[in-house]
Amino acid sequence: MAESDSKQFRQITGKLKRFRFELKHIIVLFMILILFQLLVSLVHKISLQRFLKKTQDWYQQDSAERLANLTATSLELLVETRIQNKNPGSDDARKTIEALNIILSQEILQHNVQDVCVLVEKGGRVAAIDNGRVLYAFIFKNDARIPPSDEPHPQAIQMYGKIKKKLQASEQIVSILKGRETYHVFVPFVPKGEYMGALYMKNTPEFSGIASEIISSYNETSLIFVALIFLGLLAMFYISSYTVKERDAARELLYREREKQLEEHIHFQKEALFAKRIYHTHHKAEKVMGFIKEDLQSLNAENMEEVTYRVSKYANFISRVIYDMKWYDPPVQTIRNPMFRSDLNELIRFIVKYIFLRISRNTNRVKFHLELDESLPVVHVNEFVAWEILEPLIQNSIDHGGDGELNITIRTCYFPDEKESKIFISDDGQGIRPDLLEENEEGIKRIFLENISTKDSGDNSGYGCYIAYEISRQRCGWSLDAENLPEKGCQFIVSIPH
Repeated sequence: MAESDSKQFRQITGKLKRFRFELKHIIVLFMILILFQLLVSLVHKISLQRFLKKTQDWYQQDSAERLANLTATSLELLVETRIQNKNPGSDDARKTIEALNIILSQEILQHNVQDVCVLVEKGGRVAAIDNGRVLYAFIFKNDARIPPSDEPHPQAIQMYGKIKKKLQASEQIVSILKGRETYHVFVPFVPKGEYMGALYMKNTPEFSGIASEIISSYNETSLIFVALIFLGLLAMFYISSYTVKERDAARELLYREREKQLEEHIHFQKEALFAKRIYHTHHKAEKVMGFIKEDLQSLNAENMEEVTYRVSKYANFISRVIYDMKWYDPPVQTIRNPMFRSDLNELIRFIVKYIFLRISRNTNRVKFHLELDESLPVVHVNEFVAWEILEPLIQNSIDHGGDGELNITIRTCYFPDEKESKIFISDDGQGIRPDLLEENEEGIKRIFLENISTKDSGDNSGYGCYIAYEISRQRCGWSLDAENLPEKGCQFIVSIPH
């Protein structure tokens, strides 16, 4: 069990090692953490403000009701105490009046209490009493003549008229909230056990300072917490960025070294390829030089014109071969130019008659059949460049055709509607191996790749079709394809746009 857990842990750590944290990842992580912390702080602050608002509303109402209830209870106890005195004197009356004045006026001294009075009803009229003498006369002397108060209380009288029945029926405290913080509290006034009216108190409890202090304290705590996280992440960012910079510097040195090595490797590959191409063209030039020697040795007055024609063609081909040896990538104007007017039919006849049929081993075994379209237009390509394309293709048909008799058909066709000419080089030999006709990821068939040959492997095999394909496609703008024929043999198709 322990071994399997250890193996699983190693697999997880192995997967994690594949992920590389860049500087941008650290920055994104840094920003996400800060934003999350700010978001959490904001949500917490909003929740705290809602809680404080609800708590404050409840506490303000409770505070206002308690203060009003305490005032009403004090008045009732004072009245009860005065009633229990069986033989009151003038001095007792004075003291009671003073006590009533103190109770009614003492609450006004508090900054959050704006109004206090006793609301009574006599003769169907509601009156407000805020004087101890008037209240004493109303309670103990049943004096219904209530003089107007120095400060009228119209709002209290109006609100009391609306809740009088409810208050009298329940004999419970009724609070009315006006605005956001002002409470109008009505406490049933029941001296001697009889409902006489209500004590009214207008109270605006002020607790916003406490809530502000709590919010301010929370903001300070959140700010300190965010600052600590910020400093910690800043330290992580600095360390990570320093590490990433060191790694990037080392990676840049590595990339430069690799770039240098790749440049050297590419240069070496170009030189090696160029050397192999020189060997390939040198082999063809050597063969042509042999023909020139034979023609010069057989030169006489009767064949002077024919030999001169052949030697001139051979010499121009040798000149082109030497020119190609000087350039890895020759200028395009030396390949394609309006001044070139090459007759491909004539070129094919010359290559077949004076190259392939002059080789003794081909005269009896290989038979050539030419089906040339005389309407084939001239092409603006150097004919000796076209020679370098056609000769390897014909030679490839001979090489892979087998040891028996071989028929090679070279056919040219012009398609005026498509403005295109085609050269078909077909044989009835063994055909091309199917694996050589498979395309790679770039859509190129393997037979046209470097070092791929239809012959047995050798040090310099696999360059004929490759060079023909590269010259036709990149230098001449032609296309080259290969396929096996249904019956037997294969066919190369050179497409030439006009």
